[in-house]
Amino acid sequence: MTIITLTTDYGATDSYVGAMKGVLLSICPKATLVDLTHEIPAYDVTEAAFVFEQARRWFPKKTIHVAVVDPGVGSTRRPLLVEVGGHYLVGPDNGIFTHALGQSGAKARVLTNEKLFLKPVSATFHGRDIFAPCAAQLAAGLAPAKLGKLVKDALRLNLGTNQRISKRQWSGTVLRVDRFGNLITSFSTAEFGWLAERPFEIQVGFEKVGRRATHFAECEYGELYAIVGSSGFIEIVQREASAAKRVGVVSGAPVDVTGW
Repeated sequence: MTIITLTTDYGATDSYVGAMKGVLLSICPKATLVDLTHEIPAYDVTEAAFVFEQARRWFPKKTIHVAVVDPGVGSTRRPLLVEVGGHYLVGPDNGIFTHALGQSGAKARVLTNEKLFLKPVSATFHGRDIFAPCAAQLAAGLAPAKLGKLVKDALRLNLGTNQRISKRQWSGTVLRVDRFGNLITSFSTAEFGWLAERPFEIQVGFEKVGRRATHFAECEYGELYAIVGSSGFIEIVQREASAAKRVGVVSGAPVDVTGW
């Protein structure tokens, strides 16, 4: 059994996802297809990179992942295959695989074997005509080297870089606002684990957050809290309500942390 996952901004009302699945199953009918999400905000590569990586890493080795959020489709941006940790990632070279490319042993190839592409290749639908057939060929047993040559200049985005601005203060960003309105910040517990023990103040929008909780039910209604989310990042939350609406910010908003 070969697993192929799909992540796109295509939504569920058009035929795009169905067409990609048709191509995948025509070439590799034994593949198991798993939808990670098709509700990435349109053209939002930064959010796609974060959401995709949070789900991708839980799959078994040899899983093939197709991720297509591709505002540069049809342009000179390259089609890419990334090999990392026993996984295969297929999609555009636009930064969507930034997190994976930063991991030890990651290798990138440009998809240049045009014999594998569907003909004619649409200038607006590489998900169907390039990425799906290449992923399906991998699932059917084709060696990665047959898809293209290795490159060392795959695009990486500057995602969630925190800067120390004083002895006790750091500046970061909101990486994502999830569907519950929780603000996922760029402060990971790996680097800022002390937030679970020492006094702190988090400034986001015009609000200051100084309370922490271990789970949502521990939070008082109407109050903002810092909580360690399942992604391993500090989140700003409001119990059974949207912290994003309360604070009035979106992804990319600045977040400052002060510790004592």
